[in-house]
Amino acid sequence: MVVDTSVLVAIARDEPEAPTFRALLQGSDYASISTATLMETSLVLRDDAGQRFLDRAAMGLDIIAFDERQLAVAREAHRRYGTGSRHRARLNYGDCFSYALAITTGEPLLFKGDHFRHTDVTAAYVPD
Repeated sequence: MVVDTSVLVAIARDEPEAPTFRALLQGSDYASISTATLMETSLVLRDDAGQRFLDRAAMGLDIIAFDERQLAVAREAHRRYGTGSRHRARLNYGDCFSYALAITTGEPLLFKGDHFRHTDVTAAYVPD
């Protein structure tokens, strides 16, 4: 599965979804993250404690370089689903990186919120 920034932030900040996300990641055979998503997460979790958490979390993830194929998918995602497109998904700049990795690898995307549900990406988890 591909991990979005929203999941790591929820875990780091011990948000209500954190136990579920931890269990999903621990029970997964494979989890990856885009280098661009990792950078976005480091900007959000910019204090020292956040950086230490991110360093530990990243050790369990396959870190995938953002490449030209993902770039093409991310650009199209922003055109179709991005803020300003008037689409219900309203993906932001960072969302497009997670979306692109999930689409190009065929892996489901683990995310918090409902914006990705309005796209064609497969969700790794759908809450009740």
